[in-house]
Amino acid sequence: MSGPHPATTRATPTPGLELRELECFLVLSEELHFGRTGERLYVSQSRVSQLLRSLESRIGARLVDRTSRRVRLTPLGEEFRTSLRPAYDALRATVERARSAARGIEGRLTIGFQGTADDRIMQAIDAFQARHPGCATEIVEIPLCDPFGALRRGTVDVAVTLLPVAEPDLTLGPVFSAQQQTLALSVRHPLASRTALTAEELTAVALISPDGPAPAYWRAAHAPAATPQGRVIPAGPRVSTLQEGLTLTAAGRGGMLLCRPTADYHGRRDLVFVPVTGLPDSVLGLVHHTARETARVRAFRTAVTESAADEAEVTAATGRATPTNAAADVS
Repeated sequence: MSGPHPATTRATPTPGLELRELECFLVLSEELHFGRTGERLYVSQSRVSQLLRSLESRIGARLVDRTSRRVRLTPLGEEFRTSLRPAYDALRATVERARSAARGIEGRLTIGFQGTADDRIMQAIDAFQARHPGCATEIVEIPLCDPFGALRRGTVDVAVTLLPVAEPDLTLGPVFSAQQQTLALSVRHPLASRTALTAEELTAVALISPDGPAPAYWRAAHAPAATPQGRVIPAGPRVSTLQEGLTLTAAGRGGMLLCRPTADYHGRRDLVFVPVTGLPDSVLGLVHHTARETARVRAFRTAVTESAADEAEVTAATGRATPTNAAADVS
């Protein structure tokens, strides 16, 4: 007896998954409470149960164990959550990018900076606002000791920070504003009368450095432990903010490396700023969290890139950098 004709053979359809079910499961896996899950999703507790049952039916196994006392994921539920979270986040980001592109650049962009937002950054913000009036901008200061934390917490969308940036979850955009280093010293320091210093002479100064949670490689770049020839530079106090560092410098507790514009901006009677040769320039970069790139972030990156290009043209034409009255370049 012959089997069924190939044209009549049909595969069993695979049931599709609903995004609302996946969202419900992920929230429930965080809350482990049906009531709180419903509150976060603005649905009833019974609706949460319904969405979970539907998802478990599609998968063919239980994902959550629920008793009168506790809610917990099954081993399969734990595995499913681990695999689902990055795919779900990527899908949401894709949808958000498409929505942003469809309606233009709207909402709010929060911009972080270290030190003081200088003319270059303010020009980029002005250009961004002129092109995208539907997007509000907010400018917040990032602590000297924590250049990347605000990006990871999501309290800023982009940050203007000092290089180097070697963080696997962050993306470095345009790099700009290379400036010579100076050494801030108390007017009472023996080297205060010098018109210039070499990097090798830093062995005579305890360098004040940014504290954690800034990564060790970043802190070392702005308060090196050795000269280019390998001579030990004494370590001074660690500080959380630029103003704290300047105050300790004025009190004679050590010296602090700063770029030239920062030195000019923070001039005070109890400090001197001596140029240092033989050190890499202080350089700024625009940074954002790789997983949170949006149309707003891309548009602001374009504005910063164009502002930096304009500055480079002025420098090439005049032979000197564009004047600035403020400095985000703290080092």
